[in-house]
Amino acid sequence: MTHATTGIPRLPSTPRTSHSDAIKADSVKLEPNNLSNNDISNMARILIILSSANQLIYKDGSVRTTGWYLPEAAHPYYVFKKAGYAVDFGSLKDANPPVDPESVENYASDRGFLEDPEVQAKLAYAKKLADVKIADYDVIFYVGGHGPVADLAVDAFNGKFVSEFYQTGKVTAAVCHGTAALANAKTSSGASIFAGGKRFTGFSNDEEMQAIGLDNYKKFPYLLEDELAALGGVYERSEKPWEPYHLNDGNLYTGQNPASAAPLAEAIVAKLG
Repeated sequence: MTHATTGIPRLPSTPRTSHSDAIKADSVKLEPNNLSNNDISNMARILIILSSANQLIYKDGSVRTTGWYLPEAAHPYYVFKKAGYAVDFGSLKDANPPVDPESVENYASDRGFLEDPEVQAKLAYAKKLADVKIADYDVIFYVGGHGPVADLAVDAFNGKFVSEFYQTGKVTAAVCHGTAALANAKTSSGASIFAGGKRFTGFSNDEEMQAIGLDNYKKFPYLLEDELAALGGVYERSEKPWEPYHLNDGNLYTGQNPASAAPLAEAIVAKLG
């Protein structure tokens, strides 16, 4: 069912199990005591970065409640866990960054993620980006929701952090509105990482208009497709709105929408091996 004016369409699901639950059920439980030191040292480490913003201000001053988008964190998290990777959460500010309440409502089958004791513990100790050592992680993965538009897209420290990480050549990933967090990422020469035709995807203008309605679309402060293309990037998208689509251009890995979160994570797993 599509909610053209009140929220993002739900992904196809079955009544028995969600994408997250299916991944969890098929996962191999890795207990630290069962891992050798060599296993731990060779384990890929992923930092999933979540917005700290719970509000987005429209051009007319009105406010939209927001946060990070539930399935865009839940689905990749369980893909990475299934692969045996170590996964942490990070944010600009405090622990327990706010989840977008609309995503919790629309994706009821993924609420188990929020009830997972391990996830709860990791969110309670989410790392501030200012305290993160780039050498400690093999991948950074920015989750969407409108939250990143409000904070990560414009935050100077995040711009510095993602630039330094990208310049190492390690996988720098984002899904949906999370791609906005890359807006201030620079190459070693100081140019935008999108300059010169870097291919990318993220939430499309069509999807934005369908998700929030025409009236809100007209006053929305940040259309990702346009903003990053203006930096020199080449935007790509699925044939139809809401279909999964992801791509990589060098070490930049991006996904279009909520349906793309798991496939994007799976592509990163294939890259890391």
